[in-house]
Parts: sequence; structure tokens; C-alpha cells
Amino acid sequence: MSDWDGWNGERDARGRRDDGYGNGSGQAQPDGAQRMRHVQRPQQPPQRPARPPVPPQSPPPGARPGYGVPPQQAQGPDAAYDSGYNTGQVYGRPAGPGGPSGPGGPSGPGGAVPVRVVVDWRKRIKIGSIAVVSVLLVTGIGTYFWADSQVRREVDLSKVIERPKEGDCTTYLIVGSDSREGMSDGEKKKLHTGSAEGKRTDSMMILAKCSSGNTMVSLPRDSDVEIPSFVGSQSGKKFASEGRRVKLNAAYAEDGPELLVRTVEFNTGLRIDHYAEIGFAGFANIVDALGGVELDIEQGFKDEKSGADFKAGRQTLNGEQSLAFVRTRYAFAESDLQRTKNQQKFLSALASQAATPSTVLNPFSLYPVMGAGLDTLVVDKDMGLWDMGQMFFAMKGVNGGDGVSLNMPISGQRGGNLVWDKAKVQQLVKQIQNDEKVTVRGQ
Repeated sequence: MSDWDGWNGERDARGRRDDGYGNGSGQAQPDGAQRMRHVQRPQQPPQRPARPPVPPQSPPPGARPGYGVPPQQAQGPDAAYDSGYNTGQVYGRPAGPGGPSGPGGPSGPGGAVPVRVVVDWRKRIKIGSIAVVSVLLVTGIGTYFWADSQVRREVDLSKVIERPKEGDCTTYLIVGSDSREGMSDGEKKKLHTGSAEGKRTDSMMILAKCSSGNTMVSLPRDSDVEIPSFVGSQSGKKFASEGRRVKLNAAYAEDGPELLVRTVEFNTGLRIDHYAEIGFAGFANIVDALGGVELDIEQGFKDEKSGADFKAGRQTLNGEQSLAFVRTRYAFAESDLQRTKNQQKFLSALASQAATPSTVLNPFSLYPVMGAGLDTLVVDKDMGLWDMGQMFFAMKGVNGGDGVSLNMPISGQRGGNLVWDKAKVQQLVKQIQNDEKVTVRGQ
């Protein structure tokens, strides 16, 4: 029996079977459910998910036409499905020589186009500059507070009485003392300082920082001066003037820096704005921290007491040699006058080398130099680091030819003491007070 034998429908006029289903049977009850033959639908191939659109890429130089464009596929319902993998093609990149695995791939010429990264150098330079400035600022601020804490502000100029009027220039009294403070026996022997107790002035000079030009005036320690009335720096007691005439360095030995400033002001009529003092050890250490000071010695000399032994010519002096150079006096016919000239020459050279960008802006140079001398540097209570910097640059200016250096004018001697030329001293002081170009010359 065939599949159709179980059907009871009638045939129509054309011979087709009619089971009445769906055509209406004319009966009172609706047609019952009829069993339908199961029909197998043809299987459709699975659809692959749509690929995201790939943005067009610029073809590399020399690429053939149509690079990167997938071949056109047939359209319409009868078009065969093509996944693109049967030819080894990757969407947006041709297969074969220009494909990912051919000689034109990522590692070969003509392959994938490299992504061009645009670097904003202006932005990088700006950020780098800000970082450098920030580091320098932090370093500078740290250095300032560290150095400020090392300075010994021990001199109180408010204790000095009967002071002269203020001038237009800023004046510094710079003192080199023979203090052996902090030195071991070996250092004293090496530097030929001896072992005397206490401290005395070994050199004194006035530095005037003026807009008309800087002036450095050396005050021989054997200068004949009068000790005026003064107030004791420790006792606070006032001592009346007795008309005593002594060597200038005796004022320092009697009551320290305050009496020395009072004596200089009284005998010159020039007001001292700041005081700075450094001992033997600090002086030698600063020179060594700088790597030595280059100096041109016009005539060689030798002195057993100071340890000096120099030949003529340009040479670099270390700390020990520098101290011997500025202390030597017995090797010269002019004694203390020649020594003060050597001191001026050396201090100007020292300032010129210390006050340079390579030292000031380089922490690896600045810290050792400042650390070598700050702990032995004694200044007045109103003197800040800015004032110290101004002092060094003023000394540098004198050495650079922008100023004048001289000894206090001398008119003769009295009992072995050097007597100042009063007329020239008054003229010199007036020019400094009025910020005029200094024309006075000394020995």
C-alpha cells in the first residue's frame, strides 16, 4: 500500500483526491484535526557573525591598485556564501605576497602599513622644563635653609655706640682671624699656625659695594689708632675714652668684634654695615673644597714662620699654600703693607672662582664649598645669605677691574705703628659715603 491508500477523500472532476479538509464538509460539527505528513525542510548553512567595518587605510608607497580592497562578491539570493577564508584572504589586507605571512607582511616590505605616532615635542619640552625648574627650586630652597642654619651670627652691632651717619654704599668689615678653633695638633703643625690660645685679627679690610664701583681698602693690623669710649660686648658696661693709642688688632683682642668695629668707625668716620670673620681652618678648607685657587705670583718668596715657599709664575694653590701666602710678612721689606696687598689679591681671586655659575648652580660643588667654611664664618646678626652673596660678588668685581683696591693711605710711623694720612683718609671716606668714584690711592 502506498502512502496515499489510507486517505478516503473523493476525487474531483480532474481525478484529484478531495478529503474535504479545509473545504468545508457541510456537517454540523467542525472538522477534526487531521494528521499531516512531516515535511523535512532543507538545512541552511550557519550564518557567521557580521564583521565590524574596517576603516580604509592609506596604501603604502608603491602599492598596486586595489590594495586593501576585498574582491567584489556576487550579489543576490543565488550568490554562494564565501567566508573569505578559502583564499587565505584577511579582510582589508590581500593575501599572498602582500599578506601577513608573505614577504610583504609586517616584517617585509610592502606589508601592513605601520601606525604613525605623532610626538608633541613642544609639550614634552615644556613638561621637562617645568620638572627641571621645580628640582632647582626645591634644591635652592633646601640649600638656603641648610646654609642659613650653619652661619654663626654672633656679632651684635647694636652694641656699638656713637656711630657715623649712613652712606650710599654698603660697607663690610672683613676679618681674617688666627683662631685655631676646631683644629687638631696635626692640622696646626701642617698649617704652621702655632698653638696660641684665643684669637686675634690676622687681616682686616673694608669692602665698599657702590654703584660707582666697588672698593677694597686693607687696614694694616699695625695701624696706629685711638681706642674710643665703648660699651663692653659681654659686660654691657660703658668704658670712657682714655686717649689710648694702640695697634688696630689690639682693639679686637681687648673686646672682640664690637670694639673693633667701634674703633674703625671712630678713626675713619665711615659706618660699617656688616661684619664677616673667618678663621684659619675655614679659610684653608674653602680653598680645598674649590679645588685650589689659581694665582699669578709676580716674585717668588720663602718664609719659615708661615711655611711659604713659592716660585714666580701662575700656579694653583691648595688650602695650606693659600694660608701661607696670605700670612707671610717677614719675607717682605714692606712687611705688613705687602702682606695686605697679597691678601687683597688672593681674596679677589678666591671670590672670582667661588662666585661662578659652575660653583653656585652645581649642588655637587656648592655644598662642599659652603659646608667647608660656613661653620667657621662669624657674621653680625643682621647679615643674611643674600648679603654674603653680595659681598662675594663685590670682591669678584674688584678683581675683574670694576673697582679699586688699595691700602689705607699711610703718612709715616709712630713707635713702630703705621700712621694714616688723615687728609687722604677723609677724602676716601667722603667718596665712599657719597657713592663717588674713588680716586684716592694708597701704598
